[in-house]
Amino acid sequence: MTPGGTPGAPGVVVVTGVGRYLGAHVAARLAADPRIERVIGVDPPEPGAEFTDLLDRVERIRVDAGSLGGLLADLEVDAVVHLALVSAPDQQHGGRSAMKEQNVIGTMQLLAACQRAPRLRKLVVRSSTAAYGASFRDPAVFTEETEPREVPRGGFARDILDIEAYVRGFRRRRSDVTATVLRFAPFIGSTADTTLTRYFSQPVVPTVFGRDPRLQFLHFDDALEVLHRSIVEDHPGTYNVAGPGVLSLSQAIRRAGRVAVPVLEPGLSGAAALARNLGFGRYGLDQVDLFVHGRVVDTSRLEREYDFTPRSTAAAFDDFIRAHHGGVVVSRDQLAAAERLVLDGIRQVRAAVRERT
Repeated sequence: MTPGGTPGAPGVVVVTGVGRYLGAHVAARLAADPRIERVIGVDPPEPGAEFTDLLDRVERIRVDAGSLGGLLADLEVDAVVHLALVSAPDQQHGGRSAMKEQNVIGTMQLLAACQRAPRLRKLVVRSSTAAYGASFRDPAVFTEETEPREVPRGGFARDILDIEAYVRGFRRRRSDVTATVLRFAPFIGSTADTTLTRYFSQPVVPTVFGRDPRLQFLHFDDALEVLHRSIVEDHPGTYNVAGPGVLSLSQAIRRAGRVAVPVLEPGLSGAAALARNLGFGRYGLDQVDLFVHGRVVDTSRLEREYDFTPRSTAAAFDDFIRAHHGGVVVSRDQLAAAERLVLDGIRQVRAAVRERT
């Protein structure tokens, strides 16, 4: 019998990243599970006011994941759920260097603390299908054994590769710990607020001329279910976690009732300029490459080992659409601004081609 009193269920669980949406909801869900005695949330900032009620049964420690040191041993922790990852650089908070410090160095330090925690029996690490990269040489479907065909251009994807390498080293040193790595497809759904949902919420959606990539999404509620099961059950190994089926980018844009504005690939920086000009968020190379090449993963291992199938990519996307129905409508000025940016991008590409010839 495990410390939590139920086979597979731990007694004391630490969740990193509880100051963010995913971490807060995972910690709250675990705290509501009677099989788990104690849930401790870790994050440097105080969680936002919107999480106050959600985290009322979660103990909180205001340190970053990399500073836990001997605290895991002192708290007699049985399981760690590592969710404190940054998927895009924030220029106001250190940019790419701060992002890598938290993702890679923070994970390395956390794993060192886990190694010194004698009661630890379970480690669950958030990863991403970005680990496979995105290039024209990609296979039609990635399995968990597929290696990236090219080194990813995006910082988040490269961080994921480093993180998974550290976890493999940890597995060798602590073979007594059940280590689970979850490669999540991009989150979507009625409550998710991510780079992807903001992208599809734009009235004008920049796309790459001549490209219509195949995409997979994961409903946020299904991500919570898989994370919960990973803690209260034993599922060692690495798993792709995505909604079955695919949507092409053009299908997704039409379902969302948005307007696609194609941008020539050599001038793809114009897509980011377009988003900024319309008052929307930033996009990194990870997202750009995804919308050029697409990415589809095989989820049969997850379905077999967890006896669980997430709702389909189309169903997850439709839930997002229903929640955002009646959103921003494209104005005449916004369309004019979009058209000007597209034409400017085309002129720049033509000028560059003429200079080379």
